[in-house]
Amino acid sequence: MSRTWHSLLILVCLAAGPAFSQDSPTTSSADTIGEIERQGVDRTADGRRVQQQVDALHEESRDLVDDYYAHLKLVDGLKLYNAMLQRQLNNQAEEIQILQTSIAEVATVERQILPIMSRMIDGLEQFIGFDVPFLLDERQNRVADLRALLPRADVTVAEKTRRVMEAYQIENDYGRTIEAYRGKLDLDTASFDADFLRIGRVALMYRVVGSDDIGFWDQSNNTWVPLSSGRWRRYVDQGLKVARQEIAPELISVAIDPSREVQR
Repeated sequence: MSRTWHSLLILVCLAAGPAFSQDSPTTSSADTIGEIERQGVDRTADGRRVQQQVDALHEESRDLVDDYYAHLKLVDGLKLYNAMLQRQLNNQAEEIQILQTSIAEVATVERQILPIMSRMIDGLEQFIGFDVPFLLDERQNRVADLRALLPRADVTVAEKTRRVMEAYQIENDYGRTIEAYRGKLDLDTASFDADFLRIGRVALMYRVVGSDDIGFWDQSNNTWVPLSSGRWRRYVDQGLKVARQEIAPELISVAIDPSREVQR
């Protein structure tokens, strides 16, 4: 009986003995687990680094994509802008063609209109020579200015035409206006200062300054005719006041023919 217990105790000791040995499997397993844990930590760190790289690459790729679409929009805008510029260039080319045609036509018109204006000035000068002789110096100087203007290269044809037409308009206005002015009166060999009364082109009368002498222009005989009647002086004085707007307009008598009187 005691031998049996002794044998069991030896077996137990033998069985338990290796557990306390330095080269036991328990120590090796712990080292293996630790190594696995370290490898896992390393893998986790590697994975974190890889993920960070992936995130960085993703951000970079997204920025590239955004830049790509932004450049696409810019390219589309430039294409639209270029198309608009091309249309403008086409329109400008058409305008240039129209202007070139107009310039050619203007040159033709200038060659035609300048001789016409020269003839118009000649006609105006002749008309003034045949007309009632009022404001002769002013009207003749206007014609002389037009003749001097016509050959000038620094004045456009449009301005020359405007000036000629303006002179014609002034002459036309004389026929429907009343005017009083002072000037020189040449009678025979003498010259006097006189007040002139012009009523359209119907009548031109004078009153010598500082004298009672009055008269009118006889267009049919192309001469000055003195008037001796005192009532004509009253008519002339009245007409001068009306022309100078010193009194209200009213009906006055004017002399146009030595043989008759006409009321205006």
